Amino acid sequence: MSLTDFLFGKPLATLDERAERIGTAEGIPIFGLDALSSAAYGPEAALTLLLPLGALGVGYIVPVSASIIVLLTIVYFSYRQTLGAYQSGGGSYTVARENLGTSAGLLAAAALMIDYVLNVAVGISAGVGALVSAAPSLERYTLWLCLAILVIITNVNLRGVRDTGAVFLLPTYLFVGTLVLTIVIGCAKTVLAGGHPLPVIAPPAAPKALELVSAWLLMKVFASGCTAMTGVEAVSNGVKAFREPAAVHARRALTAIIALLIILLAGIAYLVRAYDISATAPGVAGYQSVLSMLVAAVTGKGIFYYVTMGSILLVLALSANTSFADFPRLCRVIAQDNFLPRSFAVRGRRLVYSWGIYTLFFLSAGLLIIFGGVTDRLIPLFAVGAFLAFTLSQAGMVEHWRRLKGPGARHSMAINGLGAIATGITVVVVLVAKFVDGAWITVVLIPAMIFVMIAVRRQYHHMSMQIASQSPLDLTRFSPPIVVVPIDRWSKIPQRALTFALTISPDVIAVHVAAGDRTVYLQNEWHDYVEVPVGELGMCPPKLVVLSSPYRFVIIPLVDYVLDLARRRPDRQIAVLIPEVVENRWYYHPLHNQRATALKAMLYFRGNPQIVVINMPWYVQP
Repeated sequence: MSLTDFLFGKPLATLDERAERIGTAEGIPIFGLDALSSAAYGPEAALTLLLPLGALGVGYIVPVSASIIVLLTIVYFSYRQTLGAYQSGGGSYTVARENLGTSAGLLAAAALMIDYVLNVAVGISAGVGALVSAAPSLERYTLWLCLAILVIITNVNLRGVRDTGAVFLLPTYLFVGTLVLTIVIGCAKTVLAGGHPLPVIAPPAAPKALELVSAWLLMKVFASGCTAMTGVEAVSNGVKAFREPAAVHARRALTAIIALLIILLAGIAYLVRAYDISATAPGVAGYQSVLSMLVAAVTGKGIFYYVTMGSILLVLALSANTSFADFPRLCRVIAQDNFLPRSFAVRGRRLVYSWGIYTLFFLSAGLLIIFGGVTDRLIPLFAVGAFLAFTLSQAGMVEHWRRLKGPGARHSMAINGLGAIATGITVVVVLVAKFVDGAWITVVLIPAMIFVMIAVRRQYHHMSMQIASQSPLDLTRFSPPIVVVPIDRWSKIPQRALTFALTISPDVIAVHVAAGDRTVYLQNEWHDYVEVPVGELGMCPPKLVVLSSPYRFVIIPLVDYVLDLARRRPDRQIAVLIPEVVENRWYYHPLHNQRATALKAMLYFRGNPQIVVINMPWYVQP
């Protein structure tokens, strides 16, 4: 087995696509990790903003969480409608583009792509934050741990959908099981204690109040808490990854994900209030995550605590998989519409869209490095893109049902309309509340990405207009090209190149840049090695042109000669045949100068349609 096969798995044939599809059980970890894991950092993000209120701030987490759960329920019913209407994959981009127009589609696409990149960075940094809570000595290695986890997740996703689901299945259900068990035990203790349970390990005392409650503060808290809803749209983007009937499996997966998320959000909010758990300042010594304090308060720091924190770490870190599952698929659809490079629509060795995965890896790594791997610094950028995509998707579905006008269309339109209104208001709230804290970056990035996508589409259109043809071959000016062969010294390499050049055209010119004694030897050998054998066949021998180069430049004189020849002979094509050594081992490659590569690059960028570049490889035998 080769190293590539070991790391990424053996290549899969296109016919294996059906075998790679997944069921409901596998769909929950693949498409639900983002949503489920957000229960770990969504409530904490809200509690962090309540710190200025001191102990009083904890009491507001329950009504804030309740409002988020109501919004989540509305979005759930809206996306059930989307799954039924777009059974081939009704992502926000597709729904908005087909029903609201290209501009709305690109707006949704840009918002989603930003959201997916942020999800990777936030999920991994939150996972490492959970680890640092359990092992504070690792705090100084936060960024390196984030990058290591990112590399592992990228590698797993390059292995294909089924392998990804198998890897993430156990951590996901362990996370849900331990956290639900913690909630059940905590709620039971709270009820038995009359609403005031005694913590096994008391959480740190809340800081002193520094300000009074205000509508503006509560708005910011709600905006941060809404990060718990990111990832809800993932199932609608990946319907085609499910086994048939795909829409049925997708709906079941969505229902399970939303139900579990509601249980987690409600349980955490209730227990945080019951145990008086306040957030601690992130990124400083003594930091503990809210879930770390909650589990310790309910069960203590025994085996169960470490198993639970380990599962939280895994799921938070692996929640980035939702982006790795959806981002490449979204890029593929956009690339098929020519708004992104077409390489994004090409499947790799394991039937995944590799270029989308590579792009997501580098963008996420850049974010982690810029923000030092600290979740709280990334949260303000989060949620704007997700809720903007929610709004456009639901507004698109309203238009879809309005045009369909079938049985139940009015009822469906009302559900999606309510979803569009609710998420639209949330977009405004999140944007206003988080604008100064970093949401302005998203506002700037979205138009910039739309501009780039439009520019890509324009360039593809420009190119297609130039190359389009519905006419037969034009042979009115048919003639063989003038073949130019760069030659450094006499050897088997130029010998083979010249032999091939003579099969293309009788007009062959060997061009040599003067280099001292080497030039003299070549001129002396030219008659016997080239002119005589070619003349014996009754053909016109190649000409030898020697170019002077006072400053020892090689590439520039060759390029200038070819361009000048093209100007002097506008009636002929100029074919530049470039001999190139190809080693049988990659590590021998640096032993040779890269003049052939540089010459090709210069001819590509300075050339014109009259000039053709031909590679002539010489393979070194082992």
